[in-house]
Amino acid sequence: MTETAPRRARPLALYMEGSTRQPSGKMGFGVLRYATDPIACVIDSREAGRDAREVTRIPRSAPIVATLAEAEALGAEVLVLGIAPPGGRVPEDWWPVIDEAVARGLSVVNGLHDRLAPRYPRLRPGQEIHDLRVEPDGLTVATGAAARLPNRRVVFVGTDMAVGKMSAALEVLRVARERGVDAAFVATGQIGIAIAGRGVALDAVRLDYACGAIEREVLAHAGAELVLVEGQGSLVHPASAATLPLLRGAMPTHLVLCARAGQAALARIPGVPIPPLRALARSYEDLASTCGTFPGARTAAVALNTFHLEDDREAAQAVRTIENETGLPCCDPVRHGAGRLLDALAHA
Repeated sequence: MTETAPRRARPLALYMEGSTRQPSGKMGFGVLRYATDPIACVIDSREAGRDAREVTRIPRSAPIVATLAEAEALGAEVLVLGIAPPGGRVPEDWWPVIDEAVARGLSVVNGLHDRLAPRYPRLRPGQEIHDLRVEPDGLTVATGAAARLPNRRVVFVGTDMAVGKMSAALEVLRVARERGVDAAFVATGQIGIAIAGRGVALDAVRLDYACGAIEREVLAHAGAELVLVEGQGSLVHPASAATLPLLRGAMPTHLVLCARAGQAALARIPGVPIPPLRALARSYEDLASTCGTFPGARTAAVALNTFHLEDDREAAQAVRTIENETGLPCCDPVRHGAGRLLDALAHA
């Protein structure tokens, strides 16, 4: 059974202690930007009294508070662990917070590797623990079946981890649906699952079943005209093993390369340079087809993350630079809208 997040709209409290201005807050940022559930508040004692819109620059208002008691007073029913620490394990100083949340009757959405459900076997009626980063039941090995689908299947690949692959896919999804395109989103990580309500946390799946897990999710959307598969990791990152399962499971017809403006090397391993984007795109394409064994996947566009550039003119220049370097359409789908990416996918 595919892992799902809670779907009844319940007010959320995003636990982001010390991370509302840090890249490690990406779980909370994703939920804040894309979740349809109401956001009761964000918890970060360092920024308490301010508004999340002001601190994160995400256009969604939510008060920032310091404690669970304040969150509960604002109507929060679910605590979302909104921080992605290195290694994906629950830090020791989080346990008292999680224990208190459960004792108060809050449900918990957990996107980390440590499972919480066994720690809390007795819950109140209606209270739930959602461990998102677990292997779904009933997985099998892949068969290449996705290659026989008549739809367009897009995998969002990247230059590095955390460069905006999920955001780019969700922004394309939004524009596609606004234009009447029958589009579906395949979540492959805990943040995407928390937002979409279903998917598979690829990094929690045993290697033998990883391609099959992606294939099963893609086949579940076989009737959609456009299937957008959230990317994970990067082909050039030594710690990432996600690329091959994504390509073999989805059998993509198209790729969107996601990059951060001005980034020359991996964020956490600065000794590893990021290759020229056109060359990296060709590497992804070559791996997708593997000497023509599988259907070819064409890189349709570049999604450029310019969030760190506060000046709009600087962001626009970064986009133009990438277009000149790669010969591919480029935009920041969050900043500029994803219409250019969708147009590129339609004509690639």
